[in-house]
Amino acid sequence: MQSELVKLRRPVAEDGAALHSVIGSCPPLDTNSLYCNLLQCTHFAATSVVAEIDGALLAAVTGYLVPGNENTLFIWQVAVAEAARGRGLARKMLGEILARPECKNVTYIETTVTESNTASWALFEGFARRANVPLCRSEKFEKSIHLNDQHPSEILARIGPLAASNGISQATPHLDQSNIDTTKEMST
Repeated sequence: MQSELVKLRRPVAEDGAALHSVIGSCPPLDTNSLYCNLLQCTHFAATSVVAEIDGALLAAVTGYLVPGNENTLFIWQVAVAEAARGRGLARKMLGEILARPECKNVTYIETTVTESNTASWALFEGFARRANVPLCRSEKFEKSIHLNDQHPSEILARIGPLAASNGISQATPHLDQSNIDTTKEMST
């Protein structure tokens, strides 16, 4: 297998169009406006990460600290283009975000996922299992009440408590941290 260079980094405004394209190539993810993706790459850059493989943006995790509850990291979207799947990139990107100083007080991860999104459930259930913490499910946005019957219900996944710390090694000791380097390229 040929080694490809993978680089994890904070997104920048110039990544907005590429992020929009990657998300669009990853059904069942909802596509947001390009402007929304630009905001993810700028306003939420500290809690988002993109993965470049041989210079092409092929994966991203976007998130933010919940206003008024900054101990909770909300993961907005996880997108991995087909060409980049099967490498554990989503798990590594999530770990990279948690290792940042901005997330030093994070004790919970939240996200919403439709029941049918098996890839997302596998990612978050695996994360909770490796971190040896519970994943609790509850309905967040109900199809007929909140989503005008135009979208399946969104289930809230709440993972934690993680140990509040400065870095993934303390917050999630059971996660594989190999190949995570935000300053250099990594081989997979």
